[in-house]
Order: sequence, then structure tokens, then C-alpha cells
Amino acid sequence: MFEWWNSLGLTMQIFYCIAIPATLIIVIQTILLMIGIGHGGEGVEFSDTSGIDGLDVPDVSDISTDVPDMPGAHAIDGCDHTVIGDGSNPSDFGTMQLFTLQGIMTFLCVFGWAGVICTSLGLHVAISIVIALVLGFLAMLGVAKVLQLTKKLTQDGSLDIRRLLGEKGRVYIPVPPNESGEGKVTIAAGERFIELSAVTDGNEAIPTGTQVRIIDVRGDVVAVEKDK
Repeated sequence: MFEWWNSLGLTMQIFYCIAIPATLIIVIQTILLMIGIGHGGEGVEFSDTSGIDGLDVPDVSDISTDVPDMPGAHAIDGCDHTVIGDGSNPSDFGTMQLFTLQGIMTFLCVFGWAGVICTSLGLHVAISIVIALVLGFLAMLGVAKVLQLTKKLTQDGSLDIRRLLGEKGRVYIPVPPNESGEGKVTIAAGERFIELSAVTDGNEAIPTGTQVRIIDVRGDVVAVEKDK
């Protein structure tokens, strides 16, 4: 084992040191999510980086419903703002979380293994790094897109989650106490079940399987409490 490791060049060793831990963390994350422990990490949204390269993504709450012909836009019944598309509109980048824990680990994993493969093929170190960076970023972007699409139902014009006030549901991913993080709950909305991000004002975490009631709606996140 040590002979094999020592036979590797410094560049290959660095790539392995990045790829192996990142892969193990992703595997652990996946196992924890499967058994209902942990939840998606909070990320930095593109909408929070309006000062970068002149990028200034407008808040959907500032978009007037007086522009009905805007491509991909539609109004929510009983709501005073317009919801934009499902991720295909450029302005939807404002809802895409790029730098989440899952995204960063995916970047490091793909970057590391891509570097290992490129170096093994005999490519120049600089070329291997560039290819690994590009592939890693694309993988991170893909994870961000998947996370964005999981919230698509809450952005669907046929659903106004404020109408779910008082409704009961069950915790899917544990909800941390004191609004210290977001969990997930499943709610019956009409003839379908939807998954919503949830927080609680209580001092105790709400575990998976607990029946809860929605007491407030805060944007795309609902506040819940244990159903008594």
C-alpha cells in the first residue's frame, strides 16, 4: 500500500487526497438522508451575489403582475406577486443554491477523480487541472439544478402554499429547533402530496414521522408545530 502511494507523483497524491474524502462524505450524506437524518445544507443563492460582475437578479416579489405577457410568468391566485417559470428562465438562477454542502462535496469528488484519470492518461498537469475544474463545476451546477427542481411544486402557479395554513402533515426530514435550520414535511394538497421546507419556533427538534400542523408561511418555507 505504502509502496503504491509513494510511487505516485505529488499531483496524483493531491488529487487522491481530494477525491477519496469527498467521496466518503457523499456516501455518508446519502446514507443519512436515506434513514431520515440530516437535511440539505443552506447555500449561497445567486440572488445574494448581486454585486458580482454586475449581476443583479430581481426579487420575484418586486415583479409586477401588470406584465402578464412576460415569458414564463404567471400569477398565483390570492397572491400579490408573480412567480417566474420552473428553472428554464434566466431569472430562475435567483432561486438556485449553488454553494450547498452537497454541491461543494460533489465538486471536490468530481474534481479529484477527474484529475486522477487525466493524470493517469499522461496529460500535462495544467491541462488535467483545467479539465477537472470544468467537470467539477458542471457537476456542482447539476446538483444545484436538481435541488432547485425539487422546489418546483411550491413555485407552481396552481398552488398557493398560504392556503395550507392549519393543514396537517408529517415530518419527512427532521426539523431543527429554534429556526436553526430547515427540515422537510409532506402535506396533502388536493389529490397529491407535496414536500415543503419547514422550520419550527419550538425549543425541541421535530423527528421524522411526527404529525405537525402548519402555523405560518414564510416565503417558500412553512413554520410548523407538533399537532396536539
